[in-house]
Amino acid sequence: MILGTRGIPARHGGFETFAQDLSLFLTSRNHTVTVYCQAQSDASAFADEWQGVQRVHIPSANSPVGTVSFDWAATRHSSARDGVVLTLGYNTGVFSLLYRLRHLPSVMNMDGIEWKREKWSFAQRSWLRLNEWAGARFANHLVADHPEIAAHLRSHTRAKKITVIPYGADAVNSASTELLAEFNLTSKGYNLLIARPEPENSILEIVRACSSPRLRVPLVVLGDYSQGRNYQRQVLGAAGENVKFVGAIFDREIVRAMRYHASAYIHGHRVGGTNPSLVESLAAGNAIIAHDNRFNRWVAGESQRFFKGSDDLVEILHSLEENAGQLSQMREASRLRHQEEFTQEKVLLAYESVLMRVAAGARVEVGEVPAQGPAGRWS
Repeated sequence: MILGTRGIPARHGGFETFAQDLSLFLTSRNHTVTVYCQAQSDASAFADEWQGVQRVHIPSANSPVGTVSFDWAATRHSSARDGVVLTLGYNTGVFSLLYRLRHLPSVMNMDGIEWKREKWSFAQRSWLRLNEWAGARFANHLVADHPEIAAHLRSHTRAKKITVIPYGADAVNSASTELLAEFNLTSKGYNLLIARPEPENSILEIVRACSSPRLRVPLVVLGDYSQGRNYQRQVLGAAGENVKFVGAIFDREIVRAMRYHASAYIHGHRVGGTNPSLVESLAAGNAIIAHDNRFNRWVAGESQRFFKGSDDLVEILHSLEENAGQLSQMREASRLRHQEEFTQEKVLLAYESVLMRVAAGARVEVGEVPAQGPAGRWS
């Protein structure tokens, strides 16, 4: 049973995409999988099947309170069933106490250090810190998507209760340029940014840098931006003619093509562990220009370029525009890094192993990779 997302098929963020990929993988290996999905608040609860995956749809309002209500309803429903529970994210980790009380084995992906995000108020940060504490103690086993997240979680629980499993992605070795035509893009003729429009993702700093008159290669920004939200309004106001906003795109083939044909991928995330979008860019062989922090450096590897702020980024982009050879080296390094650490098969097999062992009541060591999968360690 998979909880913690809006449901499948994926139409939103990284957790939804992961829930879709994992549920289809487990179903293909003869496991029975149920994914809990949010339905519109005026709908009735119902169950159905999608590509062999069982779905339970629970109505909820599109609001923070509605999400908490949905999580509680999904927790109550799943706690009355047999199996093992995988919860993606700890935002309502206190609810996992119910699994403990009913002796239902549970695994929790602890995501990033969510309470550090700038967008939260003091009350929201306090709620998230409480749930991080509760999830780390009540779940039978924890998945950390990055070694630094595992180190952080060791302040809450013992090391043997934590397994490091990052996100994975399938390699993208080709993509049609025809998918770029409607956006007037050409292969290797643009840099790419895909991220939620939030301050901790450095969107404003990136847009300001890419609007510099020193730069020739345009920036393409994916995401929903409007004048009605203050931060998004600042981003739009800072954009020069060299920045192109193409809106939110949920067609995975178009997004893959945009990644594959980008000259470079710019990643501004400052908070969190292994970001799925960064892993997907490695899989597409993108040259990576990322915010300089311990999370991004581990994922991208030291062969990529890292910036602290807008001025840094302008200098890096300008130097790469004059040095096609370095871009080629960075792209090759991305493919090697993906193959070493972030293949989808390796990640999905690791999740299967953890879920099966927790269901059987076995201990899982930190960073262990399943015996039936590719050998190696993440921590």
